[in-house]
Amino acid sequence: MKFFKSVVQTMKDTTWLNAKETRRDTTTVVAMSIAFAVFFGVVDYAVQAVLSLIA
Repeated sequence: MKFFKSVVQTMKDTTWLNAKETRRDTTTVVAMSIAFAVFFGVVDYAVQAVLSLIA
């Protein structure tokens, strides 16, 4: 029972993000995911091109 009381107290003490902060953070995560995908796609293409010139 002590555990559940502790969980309830922790949930009350937690500061949750508002809608604006959540939207901002989600946009940042999506943008960075796309940026990393493009970056790794370009690097992969470049490595493949260099390896095909060597072989």
